[in-house]
Amino acid sequence: MSSVADLFSNIQSQFNPSAAAGMDVVFQFNIEDADTYHLIVKDGQCELVEGEHQDPSVTLIMNSETLQEIVSGDLNGMQAFMAGRLRTEGDMMLATRLSDLFSL
Repeated sequence: MSSVADLFSNIQSQFNPSAAAGMDVVFQFNIEDADTYHLIVKDGQCELVEGEHQDPSVTLIMNSETLQEIVSGDLNGMQAFMAGRLRTEGDMMLATRLSDLFSL
């Protein structure tokens, strides 16, 4: 299994700037058995930052195995949510935009 840092580097490399036009949001990923990261999506740009953001738009909470399965395409984010393997805090509808912003 890839490290969580490698997974987030892969996510960032799959960013679709045209889908982010006009957005100004922060996606925080609390990985229960690893580090926390957040992605700042603003003006068609994406910045990956390690650590917590003080006011994320949405926070996704999961373990590293679930993250690996979502990034690899073995698990759909909605399936993970419905199975209780992914929880959200904040703007849950914003979390559904991740598939538009990142071609995973």
